[in-house]
Amino acid sequence: MTRRRRAGIVLAAAAALVAACSSNTAGSGGNATGGTSGTGTAAKVKVAFVYVGPVGDAGWTKKHDDGRKELEAALGDKIQTTFLESVPEGAESEATFERLAREGNKVIFATSFGYMDQMLAVAAKYPDVVFMHATGYKTSANMGTYFGAAEEARYLSGMAAGSATKSNKLGYVAAFPIPEVIRGINAFTLGAQKVNPNVTVDVVWTSTWFNPTTEKEAAQSLLNKGIDVIGQHQDTPGPGEAAEAAGAKWVGYNDDMSRFAPKAWLTAPMWDWGPLYIKTVQDVMAGTWKTGQYYGTMADGLVKLAPVAESVPADVRAAIEDTQKKIISGEFAPFTGPISKQDGSSAYAAGAKATLEELLKMDYFVKGVNGSASGKG
Repeated sequence: MTRRRRAGIVLAAAAALVAACSSNTAGSGGNATGGTSGTGTAAKVKVAFVYVGPVGDAGWTKKHDDGRKELEAALGDKIQTTFLESVPEGAESEATFERLAREGNKVIFATSFGYMDQMLAVAAKYPDVVFMHATGYKTSANMGTYFGAAEEARYLSGMAAGSATKSNKLGYVAAFPIPEVIRGINAFTLGAQKVNPNVTVDVVWTSTWFNPTTEKEAAQSLLNKGIDVIGQHQDTPGPGEAAEAAGAKWVGYNDDMSRFAPKAWLTAPMWDWGPLYIKTVQDVMAGTWKTGQYYGTMADGLVKLAPVAESVPADVRAAIEDTQKKIISGEFAPFTGPISKQDGSSAYAAGAKATLEELLKMDYFVKGVNGSASGKG
């Protein structure tokens, strides 16, 4: 099971999530690799991170490892951190969590949906260890979850994309047809339509999170259709490199990837995991940590927007900044009606706002998106 892979499982768990939201070391087999920071003494609290991709992916895993480094900087010699990268999901990950718990790690973070059941099984065996799982929904007395509202920054990035197109045709290289990705595509489209009502968004599914070649080729297939702005929901800059070569524009994901395609760059939704990691470990050390499910936002800083390129018109940059302030203050939410579905039916009437439960269960495209939300065709 790949990260956040099983849409049916995610849909079934949405209501539960809404309620809850009020020394180098090698991995256990496979191609997992990692590292340890700190000298490691009995006085130190040991904290481990398990990554689904390499820390050099320039996206998802890189940002989690940035958060680990922020944790180290904040707590210094009070902690010792270990990271394991490219750890396969499934049975192998369970062995990894087991090993990390046996080695005395008091907090273990796992950053992929496909680690959920395996982490839950190991958590039951080690009640004195705190386990934290990113993007999942299952919890126990000593296992919590964490994720965030990337759709807020997606909307803002769509505004930049809508202003940059000359063809009124945007493209989106999408990972898997699950609610997280679907609502991101929809938010991107709605943001683009805010500044340019004539835009459409073509979607290509890759069934990948980290495959630079496949994702670059998917972007090229969109560019070949006359699309001149590319968005994405994967962990590599491959789509941006294709856009730059074609003289098109690009919205990245996870981090500021502008160095990979500076001429194409517009902006990107970003993550800042550091404050969450710091607070979690501090709470564990203080004995105040409690299990739960955290869904961060732009208001609390988990979700951010990368710097907007100077190529975006000044009035649009000002509008993006103003909209961001309204999102942070709660004055505006990206999924505020009137919004129509792809088939023309109403998703939200004028003034109506999507609930968190509805966002987490989203399985349809909004009007203006070309492609299938099921991932077929």
